[in-house]
Amino acid sequence: MRTTKLMTVLGLAMALGFSTAQAQSSAQGHVVMPAAEVKWAPAPPGLPTGAQMAVLQGDPGKAAPFMISAKFPDGYTVRPHWHPTAENLVVISGTLMAGVGDKYDEAAMKALAQGSYASMPEKMTHFVKAKGATQIVISGMGPFEITYVDPKDDPRKK
Repeated sequence: MRTTKLMTVLGLAMALGFSTAQAQSSAQGHVVMPAAEVKWAPAPPGLPTGAQMAVLQGDPGKAAPFMISAKFPDGYTVRPHWHPTAENLVVISGTLMAGVGDKYDEAAMKALAQGSYASMPEKMTHFVKAKGATQIVISGMGPFEITYVDPKDDPRKK
């Protein structure tokens, strides 16, 4: 039997401005979320302004599995950074240019087109730039945090 369930996203997710997500769920944990029901909100302050994010499942602020989606406008850039936990990423639409290392280098970036997948282990330094409007899905084990290699790149410090 299916019931509608409000997935309350507490802790860090709320503090960062993520919206709550609604999904249809059964007692077995089956989740169905049509695109029209995804709740988009501005990305948290740890990311440059201009991105939109939605929590699809779980709570990215807790030590548990989570899944989020992000929409980036053309040219959106996240400078070299790392996460304390592994990150898995799938490109839903557009092209995400991705590079690895402590220095931002567009010439070293690889194009990840729609359907591409990337997985970065914990603390792997990387950077990205959207080529055209781009949507991605990120999953992993929380808490999902971001640390910039150069503190001047951290939008929370501006």
